[in-house]
Amino acid sequence: MSIYLTAILKAKTESIQDLKALLNHMVLNTKKEEACEKYDLQQGLEDETVFIFHEIWKSKEGLDAHNQQSYIKEFVEKVPDLLEKPAEIYLAKLV
Repeated sequence: MSIYLTAILKAKTESIQDLKALLNHMVLNTKKEEACEKYDLQQGLEDETVFIFHEIWKSKEGLDAHNQQSYIKEFVEKVPDLLEKPAEIYLAKLV
């Protein structure tokens, strides 16, 4: 069963470029993962502080392995200082 994940992040105004660089680094590495079917990053048009991930993973195990990657651990460590509020994460399945 595929796992669908949407993550919404809101950067501090002064941190937009730093967050964007960190997120793009994650995109480059994550798209190489075997379990990754889709990992798209979008930035708000009207509010450039908003970043949205649309992800599809082949399995829960693949998503769990993704979360153990060094670049994800680095992201988790650095991101709290760059965000206006904690990220919103939504896990879903097709119905």
